[in-house]
Amino acid sequence: MSTDQNKFQAIISHCKEYGFVFQSSEIYDGLSAVYDYGQYGAELKKNIKDYWWKSMTQLHEDIVGIDAAIFMHPTTWKASGHVDNFSDPMIDNKDSKKRYRVDHLIEGHAETLSKEAGDALLAQMDELLKENDFAGLKTLIESNKIKCSISGTVNWTEVRQFNLMFSTQLGSVTDEASEIYLRPETAQGIFVNFLNVQKTGRMKVPFGIAQIGKAFRNEIVARQFIFRMREFEQMEMQFFVRPGTQQEWYEKWKEERMQWHLSLGTDPAKYHFKDHIKLAHYADAAVDIEYEFPFGFKEVEGIHSRGDFDLKQHQEYSKKKIQYFDTEINQNYVPYVIETSIGLDRMFLLTICNAYAEEDLSTADKQDSRVVLRLPAKLAPIKLAIFPLTKKDGLPELAKELMNDCKPAFHCFYEEKDAIGRRYRRQDAIGTPFCVTIDHQTKEDGTVTIRHRDSMEQERIPLSEVKALVLSKIL
Repeated sequence: MSTDQNKFQAIISHCKEYGFVFQSSEIYDGLSAVYDYGQYGAELKKNIKDYWWKSMTQLHEDIVGIDAAIFMHPTTWKASGHVDNFSDPMIDNKDSKKRYRVDHLIEGHAETLSKEAGDALLAQMDELLKENDFAGLKTLIESNKIKCSISGTVNWTEVRQFNLMFSTQLGSVTDEASEIYLRPETAQGIFVNFLNVQKTGRMKVPFGIAQIGKAFRNEIVARQFIFRMREFEQMEMQFFVRPGTQQEWYEKWKEERMQWHLSLGTDPAKYHFKDHIKLAHYADAAVDIEYEFPFGFKEVEGIHSRGDFDLKQHQEYSKKKIQYFDTEINQNYVPYVIETSIGLDRMFLLTICNAYAEEDLSTADKQDSRVVLRLPAKLAPIKLAIFPLTKKDGLPELAKELMNDCKPAFHCFYEEKDAIGRRYRRQDAIGTPFCVTIDHQTKEDGTVTIRHRDSMEQERIPLSEVKALVLSKIL
């Protein structure tokens, strides 16, 4: 399987060193599969959210956004099927007592094989998962001598299902408290609010409801840094359509979501669609958008044609009529749903992986290198770094004036310390697209040196044009 673990480990280290991602509760040795976003990571994450939110709600007249609560009535999860069916096949190693998700265990082994052998193994796994053949999955693991990473043995239990929802108690007295769940997905908050949004917004089918929010899953084997975590964030949009038109809308959203990804300048060869082999019982089509991470092609976003299952389930369990009257055909119906669901944390990791580069800048006379994040300017945590050449001669004052003029429009960074070259390298490492140096010539003719991150080219432009130049690149 095509992987680059050295690059991935370098990216993980870079995220820690430059304030993008920290292990949660690190001073207490951390909490497994839970991470905190640092000062630059929080900005990058917010910028990705804003870009998605704008593309969904501001640029589509037929999509509105909501923000539903994390806690929901427990019957919500009974209706959605999560109480009975939200589980994954698990297997334990009898010697180490370590529990593995079966698909992750097999995928991990496949990565150690050649591409042909790995693909064949994964194809066998997919067929067995499709049939819910747990005995066959155990046989596949044993016949391929897939070992536990801790004990090194192939001494496995039977494969069984494990529910992934976190539960907690709602109420001040334990004996009287009722069990509720931390939501495992954000979609249900949209479905239960369908009528509220449709009526108050006077929305006409087809229309969509978008949401960004936290979700929680008790992943037994959470791995690959922030790719799979127990607390994560989703950006979802449920698009409600007239029954019979779902295939047309499915194809439309499939194409539109891929174009959104490519709009950030990513090489199209890094993406592909992967159709689901095993469809949920209520779905008539489902596809993943996968990106080539350093650890292989993995899902970033899913597009699903969910039928009318969700609204009908909530209609049945709530005993409330959840229908739409379509004046064009003079008919009541339960709308069908096309879902687009993207993991924000995975999109963050994708953005970092795609941007990270180590460059050798050595010449015949000098050894030099740099690490650079080639982030799209619109997503970069800092848009402009402002450097006075020296700490005297009125240069800091001119730099501060520029800073004060620009910071209401976009994030800026000011620094006086160290040689200009070192300051450039630090900004390269956090992905700042532009650096401006205020020097003595600035006092003479009102021009500054602006440096472009990707090309490292420098040019003189009027001080008065800096703000407009940056804005033209980030909007």
